[in-house]
Amino acid sequence: MKVRKTIIAMVLVSFLAGITFAGGILFTSGNYWLDKVMGSEKSEPAPDVSSPPGVDEGTISAIVDRTGPAVVKIETYVSTSERSDPFFDDPFFREFFGQFDTPQQKVQHGLGSGFIVTKDGYILTNEHVVQGAQEIQVSITGQKSAAAAKVVGSDHELDLAVLKIDAGNDLPVLKLGSSGAVAVGNWVIAIGNPYGLDHTVTVGVISAKGRPITVQDRNYTNLLQTDASINPGNSGGPLLNLKGEVIGINTAVAQAQGIGFAIPSDTVNSVLNDLIKQGKVKRGWLGVEIQDVTPTVADHYGLSETEGVLLRNIVEGGPAEKAGLKQGDIITDIDGKKVTTTGDLLEIVREAGPAKEVQVTIWRDKKAETHAVNLEERPE
Repeated sequence: MKVRKTIIAMVLVSFLAGITFAGGILFTSGNYWLDKVMGSEKSEPAPDVSSPPGVDEGTISAIVDRTGPAVVKIETYVSTSERSDPFFDDPFFREFFGQFDTPQQKVQHGLGSGFIVTKDGYILTNEHVVQGAQEIQVSITGQKSAAAAKVVGSDHELDLAVLKIDAGNDLPVLKLGSSGAVAVGNWVIAIGNPYGLDHTVTVGVISAKGRPITVQDRNYTNLLQTDASINPGNSGGPLLNLKGEVIGINTAVAQAQGIGFAIPSDTVNSVLNDLIKQGKVKRGWLGVEIQDVTPTVADHYGLSETEGVLLRNIVEGGPAEKAGLKQGDIITDIDGKKVTTTGDLLEIVREAGPAKEVQVTIWRDKKAETHAVNLEERPE
């Protein structure tokens, strides 16, 4: 009887072991074919997206931590008078009924960004941020209340302004880097106050360099283009490289996603001292009216290329007239720098500044000749 029970137990154990073994094979085989058809449940770890490709993790946040305190929020206020009478602008109404409506005061509030460039409180921003402001308040990280600021220098053409605040202590500053060393495709960081959301950080790349654009009455000739998000309120804030240096001042956003513009830091560097010490930018002046050379003009004057700047008129008593330049001359070169368009000429003369002698190469009577011209300061 015992032998029989032992045999039965052995058969049951063998049966159960067989089922377990077969089930294991079926389970493994099922997973194998399921993986083949549907893809494995086990996937590679998700890529780290905390930093852009090619940038070490933590680089962006470290730069923001270091530079953010030097970025400020700028608020402007302008008081205007508004009249409640809808007929106020009608001269006939005023003639017969008089002017009996009461003006109402209204305060317009503007918002922008800026950044501190000296420990004693000089701040860079866009001229359009503070243009016409009667009161300017600057908010700095870590300070309980905003500080009153005044404009010490501005330039409408370049859209740059320098403010000054009395901080009472040393302030954090940002260093101006070289925009000329920046390449298309380099990573950049924008910090500012879009829509009043202070110290908003966006990241992108330099999309292009040397972009000319026109915004209202300003003709920008040499802007950096970036896809870092720039919105209203960002104007005047810094565009940083991965060293934490300012390589541009965020200025304008196109009516399309991913297209923003910044004034190159090299432009800022060339005029910053003038803005701080003199309150304005002193520009060189040639004393001419100019236009680009068209194919028709090039053919008429015997030029082989459609390049250069035609002198349409010479200002009497100006530097060009004194140097012997004439109406109809075509400027092709200044101090070894090729002049292709009117923008080239204006930029070269502006950078040269007043009281400097430059060598101007012109095309006259189908041959080239060079004249020494003593630039003067451009009249207001």
